[in-house]
Amino acid sequence: MKKGLKFSREEISWILYDVGNSAFVLVMVTAIMPIFFKDFAAKGIPAAVSTAHWGFANSAASFILALLSPLLGTFADYQNLKIRFFTAFLVIGLGFTLLLAVVNEGQWVLCLCLFVFARVGWAGANVFYDAFIVDVTPKERMDRISASGYAWGYIGSVVPFLVIIAMIMAAADESSTSLPVFQTKIGFMIVAVWWLIFSIPIIRNVKQCYFIPRSSSPVSESFKRLWQTFKEIRKYRQAFLFLIAYFFYIDGVGTVISMSTAYGRDLGFSVTLLIAVILFIQIIAFPFALLYGRLAKAFSAKTMLLTGISIYCVITLVAFLLPSITDNFIKTVAFWCIAFLVGSSMGGIQALSRSFYGKLIPAKKSAEFFGFYNVFGKFAAITGPFLMGFVGAYSGHSRWGVLSVLVLFIIGAWMLSRVEDQY
Repeated sequence: MKKGLKFSREEISWILYDVGNSAFVLVMVTAIMPIFFKDFAAKGIPAAVSTAHWGFANSAASFILALLSPLLGTFADYQNLKIRFFTAFLVIGLGFTLLLAVVNEGQWVLCLCLFVFARVGWAGANVFYDAFIVDVTPKERMDRISASGYAWGYIGSVVPFLVIIAMIMAAADESSTSLPVFQTKIGFMIVAVWWLIFSIPIIRNVKQCYFIPRSSSPVSESFKRLWQTFKEIRKYRQAFLFLIAYFFYIDGVGTVISMSTAYGRDLGFSVTLLIAVILFIQIIAFPFALLYGRLAKAFSAKTMLLTGISIYCVITLVAFLLPSITDNFIKTVAFWCIAFLVGSSMGGIQALSRSFYGKLIPAKKSAEFFGFYNVFGKFAAITGPFLMGFVGAYSGHSRWGVLSVLVLFIIGAWMLSRVEDQY
């Protein structure tokens, strides 16, 4: 790092990508797309059923990437291939995000198929983006840089979100509770453009510093290395224990992020309220993600991760109780309290998980090991939404699906408590 600079050019470029891709999470996974799907693409389908379909689609996207991640990671660790795989998945994500604008009313199957591939592209690019953390910063700065990525991602994604919301509000019919379709589809295009713009710095400025020399038979050699890494990762006992803990607690975090808006609609909250709450969460998440990064230095990353998981347990319990509240004012206040707790914890948990793991693995095999990190994360992302969707559909109310997520946080916290805090 150059003397006198707070962040290096590589660190800034890496952080900026979080600003770009976070718009996809905010608009396409959390805020606008779930409402667009339930109110337009899945119009006429019972609420609990459409919520279940949305959960199954998120699970399908995670399952596809979970199957691909380990092998992709072995290829990407070869010299100069990490950026190529990153760019390929980026193009897939951008392309299918744009194609979502062609969906018409009632075409819920087409909508979910396009969404699945868009999410696979987004998540696939993140496998290699996460692995680049060993190339852009030393171990002692990983917690701070990772937290900065999430923090600036949250606040940066608010910009296109506000533009989209302004268009939607300007065109909204006061007699309708649904989103204006044309403006919503333009919003999908804005997400793709924003994402692309903030992807340019990492493509231009970040280089793969740690790599494995290419062999004469890269395909067969990659399968051999994949099997070897699977055996090796079990030798890294602390990393392996962490991955098991991560599987459970990140499952709960991801489920809350991807299913919260659909659950809010089931509870009868208006589109305007849900959008305002999501914007509030993004703003709150910015300072708290940075705070988690700083507190990790004082109290350790493990302590802060356990703190965040505990907060999510409270979130789950309060969300389960919401349908029992008959007073609309109290129910709304409780929903805002949940939003504050989510905003205070989600960025810190995600950022410190990434950096904590990054310090446990060999730098030369970062993409390979982060492939397994994403396998655990993506298989986790399958079970949570599926569990919530299945339990909600079986019971006839999404609240029981929400309660089932609590088990994931409890198991994750217990497993994480067994990981030795060595850094």
